[in-house]
Amino acid sequence: MIRTVLAAALLALAPAGALAGADVYIGVSPGVEVRRTALALARFLPSRAQSPEDVALAQEFGAIVRADLMYSRYFDIKEDPLSTANLDAEKASLAHWKEMAGWLVTGKAQDNGGVWTFTARLYDLSGGNVVIEKFYQGEKRALRRAAHLFSDEVTLRVTGRPGIAHSKLTFANNATGRKEIYIADYDGGNLTRLTSDNSINLLPRWSQDASRIYYTTYRWGNPDMFEIDLKAGKIRPFTTFQGLNIPGGVSPDGMTMVMTLSRGDDPGIYMLNIVTKKLKRLLKGFGVSSSPTWSPDGTQVAFVSDRSGNPQIYVLDLATNKTRRLTRLNWCDSPSWSPSGDTIIFSGRETPREGFNIFSTDLTGSQIRRLTSKAGDNEDPSWSPDGRFISFTSTRRGRREIFIMDSDGSAPHPLTEMKGHSFTPNWSP
Repeated sequence: MIRTVLAAALLALAPAGALAGADVYIGVSPGVEVRRTALALARFLPSRAQSPEDVALAQEFGAIVRADLMYSRYFDIKEDPLSTANLDAEKASLAHWKEMAGWLVTGKAQDNGGVWTFTARLYDLSGGNVVIEKFYQGEKRALRRAAHLFSDEVTLRVTGRPGIAHSKLTFANNATGRKEIYIADYDGGNLTRLTSDNSINLLPRWSQDASRIYYTTYRWGNPDMFEIDLKAGKIRPFTTFQGLNIPGGVSPDGMTMVMTLSRGDDPGIYMLNIVTKKLKRLLKGFGVSSSPTWSPDGTQVAFVSDRSGNPQIYVLDLATNKTRRLTRLNWCDSPSWSPSGDTIIFSGRETPREGFNIFSTDLTGSQIRRLTSKAGDNEDPSWSPDGRFISFTSTRRGRREIFIMDSDGSAPHPLTEMKGHSFTPNWSP
């Protein structure tokens, strides 16, 4: 974030009209193989067999759940399009599925015009018992969320691990000609624009309960921080200190934000009480510092500083106020702490002639591993809430887009297809 913090600081001094066309960019363990569980997925059925609307709805729910379960990489999905085993499965039907798997997912759906209903079950085929039965009802816009929630219920019950199908990503995009804030489901669905500021909006960050998004905006000329209340559907100013107001992240207890502030001086790292707005500067005499990110236990903060010359990754221990340097590359930026607490990912380059890539490091800095290579510039990494995937920006297809890859750097793919350039993704809790 260092190089963009400087660009943002220059923008703060620019005439308001100059912001309209500016291209601002604020920014300076190998995957574990999981044994896949055989899980049978029955064809989801319409509640009313003669209703084309019910048939289409059941197919839509089934397709989303199937995609979620396959994306998780936890399951070996078994299907049989000819089987009628579903919510009203008889013992003979369950015996049919038991030959393929130890678990069975079934579902039914009904389209009632403005409102739909969806009922789904998970069977433990070893005893023929229903271990999960869920009923959902809602409007069309909530359909995907219901399917994602059920998929995560299945994942948790079968594997004991939380699913991420209900998670979302937020990011900035300039398809409108101005940079606005968007959200999308983890799989790119439900793409929604949240802001219409007609300005430059960047670096969105989630609250711990995923009910709010904080972002930097030039709406009023200064790079202020605004807050999007997703439940209330309202956007309001959050901090408006002179100079840079850039969110870094919210503490695990949800009470404190680490952020980058300049306040007429070099950008530095601060802690902000979210309720009282009381500030505390964390670093003194540390050059230009930015991009703070919390450790999962809330005891440390990783950040970027140019104290040693080029920007590098440092870690601050909040109890002792001691810092340690993790990296010695040509340039480092945008650290993100893994949910497990043992790894930090960041963007960087090893030599001045290289593009930017995504790297990971242990907490000693002795095991640095490059996760991307020879695929344009790759920056702004952010972990999925389960620590198994990484979102990032990439220019590998010519323009800046949001990509997702496995935590070991494999299987990179675009989040969604949309116009313009996309920036600074952040994955929800």
